[in-house]
Amino acid sequence: MLMPGPLRAGQDLEPSLLKRNGSLLACAGHVREKGSGAVLSPVAIVWPCPLSVDAYAAAGRDAEFPRPECPSCRVPMTFWSGYRRYVRQAGLCRKVFIPRLRCASCKVTHALLPAFTLAWRLDSAETVGTVIAAVAGGARGVRPAAAAAGVPHTTARGWCRRFSVRSPGLAAGFAGLAVELGGEPASPCADAGQFALAALGAAFEAAAGLPGWLAVGCWRFASCVSGGRLIAANAISPFLVVGKRRFMPPVPP
Repeated sequence: MLMPGPLRAGQDLEPSLLKRNGSLLACAGHVREKGSGAVLSPVAIVWPCPLSVDAYAAAGRDAEFPRPECPSCRVPMTFWSGYRRYVRQAGLCRKVFIPRLRCASCKVTHALLPAFTLAWRLDSAETVGTVIAAVAGGARGVRPAAAAAGVPHTTARGWCRRFSVRSPGLAAGFAGLAVELGGEPASPCADAGQFALAALGAAFEAAAGLPGWLAVGCWRFASCVSGGRLIAANAISPFLVVGKRRFMPPVPP
């Protein structure tokens, strides 16, 4: 079931629509205890933004943002101000607006990141993914891949090292996600990085059969389902849950 179209900040969503099954919400975070109920600490919720970085930056606060449910309470959250951060793509830095949402029940706030961003990373998901795919796939070394992407060699090296460390878990997660989405899992191979790339490709291929995902692209898809933590330092498994909860599909063009 598709989620309704995106909303502008401050708009409300009809409660009956929010109760439908099939929401694809990619979020990640630690579970903590509060009183007698477990709630999530503040997390980054990544939405499948179809806009280019330039278009998103130009829209600012007027961009059409979705209004997801609280990852803990499963009730619609309200917009709660926001902040600005930089995103670098093609060698240029753009300042973009990141809205925050707050749950009236558990009082926790969450950042709503567009899919072209990665948590705690300056460069766009496509830039990071292009370098990782070239290096982990064996097509180029780190220096040539960094030069082609227009990023410092040391920065690209850090991405590749983090991806290498996380490759076994990413491979298992993406392979499992491909099956959950009705696709075929990637065949394991000796190199963990290549297996992770193959599993990501299989998961995206399965997702591309669903409305809207093909236009989002592989690396934005990876950002969505990993909650922006594709190459984060922690090893928490933030993959989306398919089925009755946490599935916010993109709005088809």
